[in-house]
Amino acid sequence: PDVDNNGFISKDELTALFRAANLPLPGYRVREIIQELTKTSDQLTLDEFTQIVHGLKSSEVAKTFRKAINKKEGIFHVAGTSEQSGTQHSYSEEEKVAFVNWINKALEKDEDCKHVLPMDPNSDDLFTAMGDGIVFCKMINLSVPDTIDERTINKKKLTPFTIQENLNLALNSSSAIGCHVVNIGAEDIKEGRQHLVLGLLWQVIKIGLFADIELSKNEALAALLRDGESLEDLMKLSPEELLLRWANYHLEAAGAGKINNFSSDIKDSKAYYNLLNQVAPKGDEEGIPPIAIDMSGLREKEDVKRAECMLDQADRLGARQFVMPTDVVRGNPKLNLAFVANLFNKYPALKKPENQDFDWSSIEGETREERTFRNWMNSLGVNPRVNHLYADIDDALVIFQLYEKIKVPVDWDRVNKPPYPKLGSNMKKLENCNYAVKLGKDEAKFSLVGIAGQDLNAGNRTLTLALLWQLMRRYTLNILEDLGDGQKVTDDTIVSWVNDTLTHAEKPKISSFKWSPNTVSEVSFIDLSGPLYCI
Repeated sequence: PDVDNNGFISKDELTALFRAANLPLPGYRVREIIQELTKTSDQLTLDEFTQIVHGLKSSEVAKTFRKAINKKEGIFHVAGTSEQSGTQHSYSEEEKVAFVNWINKALEKDEDCKHVLPMDPNSDDLFTAMGDGIVFCKMINLSVPDTIDERTINKKKLTPFTIQENLNLALNSSSAIGCHVVNIGAEDIKEGRQHLVLGLLWQVIKIGLFADIELSKNEALAALLRDGESLEDLMKLSPEELLLRWANYHLEAAGAGKINNFSSDIKDSKAYYNLLNQVAPKGDEEGIPPIAIDMSGLREKEDVKRAECMLDQADRLGARQFVMPTDVVRGNPKLNLAFVANLFNKYPALKKPENQDFDWSSIEGETREERTFRNWMNSLGVNPRVNHLYADIDDALVIFQLYEKIKVPVDWDRVNKPPYPKLGSNMKKLENCNYAVKLGKDEAKFSLVGIAGQDLNAGNRTLTLALLWQLMRRYTLNILEDLGDGQKVTDDTIVSWVNDTLTHAEKPKISSFKWSPNTVSEVSFIDLSGPLYCI
């Protein structure tokens, strides 16, 4: 594809075009052709290129190459390249428009955002509006309420210093709710670096959309259980998997075919039509008027027109967010996922099963401590993302990544990696967990008395949290030592710094970080909000 968007095909872009066209040529022949094509010039027009390669395959080659280029429509390339990889950054115009419309609606009544809202989705308003950190902080609180104390946000008479405080507050709060913010700084947001702003915004928005797609918060999801499954099985599903199962649950009830994804399988809008019709209020609940879905748009022959008619019906449910008709037809997976998640949050149309022999006591909500560990792991960019703390680390793959974050070497040749065999899969995971405990004892020098691999594999809460606490503590101390040019840091070092800061602010000191009326007060942490968030 035309990566630099200059209207020409460069030498470096030719290989990608051959690959995109699936041209059945050996590598040496492709190199010979490239050398021949670029003898006189380092760049070709598309027409010149298709004329030259016409005889290689057929007249269809030109169409294939043109398609390979045109499919990049809507992708905007950002000036400059990554210093680490040398690749060029790009961002999606469709995603920018979707996020602007979402923010405009979500914050339209917020007086603190009147200076930048509403934003024009067809301009670069978004990247400018994020620059003072206020909208950024507001979106974080929208996704995870009360993450940021409103009193800590600088809103009036902003200066470069107070803007920097807002951006630091927002970035560290993003990390606290589980966003991956490594290599993103306040300057990136202030300068409106498009791909970074959109990437971080998507993480924040996604966390908010997925907040209630969890069995412990929405027991009606138990209606999605299949034969032979337990509540624990349902809890192990990711929000994306639950959304897909929810959509297919309603599609099956509508007598429609199932879908396997929110990209290629929804391009014709037919699944969406049936889903909207199935979840729309029927008037059978007191106080909720019925909303009829007009299905006549299914007769539209053109996909884009059919998608437009479908979205008109979604608008009747107040759920026409994130996607344009072209986003549906092109199968944009990110925006369609957001569209379905928003629809679920508005109209789940599920009822908690009655007269079922479920052990609801086994479904416990996430504690604050567990949420802190899970968000910390996700903020470091572990793969796969941790949605359910114990279930998602039962093969120790995430723990190995955390060891590397604290500079404990992992012998990956000893690690069993998915996909695991159907028979003996848990044995492979258990072997990983045994190795994880051994690393903790022998290399990290953690206190793991009485902890075995079986405890991690089985999700023993107390013992698993004991390991995670030591991992997070070591990671934090390593950061502080790096900031202090290698000087050793202990709890006493941090308490001493806190008390020095409080003394300058003429506030009461603390004796430790353990809670008591005479130690840490809310006032103390508000006074320390700037410095603490910087840590």
